[in-house]
Amino acid sequence: MESVTQERPAAPAPIRSEPVPDSSPSPTPKTGGLMEWFTHWPIERRVLAGFGLVFAGIVVISAISYRNTAVLIENSRLDTKSHELVQLLGSVGEALGAAESGHRRYLVTGDESYLTSYRTVVEQMPEYLRYLRGLTSEGPEQQARVATLEQLIARQLGAEEGAIAQREKHGYEGVRHLALSGAAKKELEGIHRLMTELDSAEQQALRSRVAQSAGSTRNTIALLGLGALLQLVLLASVYFLIHHDVAERRRVATELQSRGELLQAANKELEAFSYSVSHDLRAPLRHIDGYAALLSKAAGEALNDKARRYLQTISDSAKQMGQLIDDLLVFSRMGRQDMLRTTVNLDQLVKTVLHDLRLDLQGRTISWTMHPLPEVLGDPAMLRQVFVNLISNALKFTATRPETKIEIGAVRRNSGEAEVFVRDNGVGFDMQYVNKLFGVFQRLHRNDEFEGTGIGLANVRRIIHRHGGRTWAEGVLGQGATFYFSLPLARSLR
Repeated sequence: MESVTQERPAAPAPIRSEPVPDSSPSPTPKTGGLMEWFTHWPIERRVLAGFGLVFAGIVVISAISYRNTAVLIENSRLDTKSHELVQLLGSVGEALGAAESGHRRYLVTGDESYLTSYRTVVEQMPEYLRYLRGLTSEGPEQQARVATLEQLIARQLGAEEGAIAQREKHGYEGVRHLALSGAAKKELEGIHRLMTELDSAEQQALRSRVAQSAGSTRNTIALLGLGALLQLVLLASVYFLIHHDVAERRRVATELQSRGELLQAANKELEAFSYSVSHDLRAPLRHIDGYAALLSKAAGEALNDKARRYLQTISDSAKQMGQLIDDLLVFSRMGRQDMLRTTVNLDQLVKTVLHDLRLDLQGRTISWTMHPLPEVLGDPAMLRQVFVNLISNALKFTATRPETKIEIGAVRRNSGEAEVFVRDNGVGFDMQYVNKLFGVFQRLHRNDEFEGTGIGLANVRRIIHRHGGRTWAEGVLGQGATFYFSLPLARSLR
């Protein structure tokens, strides 16, 4: 597997070029306080927090205003009942007074026409008392007074009814003392006292509710004014923070543009340097390989087996170095190459790769298991390189098996992407090294066991990451390995 070597080559000396300033934004000086903490939030959270506070303020103000309005409405309803009660008490008092006056005239004169008011009160008094009970139903003290009043009125009317009967039986002489003082003087005094208490209590309640309503109105007006002011302050703060963020983003964008230009220039220098190095390195490598071959041919039989093995090692190392340079150039170009995003038929792509690798398949017994692959969105050339590397990898590490088994397929974990896998029955790998598989120059096997430069899987990861996907692997030592990568489905992006 292309991962972890025992000895890594020394890292090349760093390339000296024009220093590029740090691209991270300059840290904001800490001034402390809530405002600094708030300004460190992302713009979305700040806007959401600002409008959330405004909305919360509106809700609180609305709730308090609703409560105050409900108090005003309730007080208005109770005031109406109080006014009705006061008017009803006045009507009851007048009716009882007129009835008592007519009753005394009747006792003196015996003229029954004076009993009209009395008989009217007797007929209407139950209705009066029912109204009184209804108007005082929400006040226990007033209800108690009305109950006492009802008893006194009943006693007064009863006493007056008895006086009428006595006048009819004994004449004026029999009711002389009642005609002068009144038939129910004590009851009338109690009735007037209770009616005065009822009236005073309602007047006091009216004054209390008027004061409460006035206070609620003032509080509501003050609260609405304060709420409007707070909302203006909050909105102004949100505007300031947004303006500050926009200005900061413009500054960062300008700085990033400047540094991007510097980075682009550095990349061009690096690309020129890499091509120069590759060309300059190829010449001495060709010389090493060529002169080693010439020396072997010229010396001929004069060289012993050990010397020939030395020359062959020199030649093989030079060729391996050349291949390593080529792979590094491909890896470098893959990170800078422009991507063509189009719909790619992976089934057709795999068939093309197998056709191109047909020479590597000669003389081997290979069992292929091909599952249907989906259409994905990506660069056909880059994805072809992915399958070339993974299938070549599977072929290489199954070379020691009497029968090679390679399976290619895909699974769908969600509706937006497909997970493609290449599985083999090769030598496998230890899962403790799984995190090193896709690194540059990382190998799990010696070069005399399996050839390779340790760049193929790193190239696979770079290509898949540029497509927005993921790469991972599973394996068991001696039982094969499975390499996975995910790609976005073509139809999910239409």
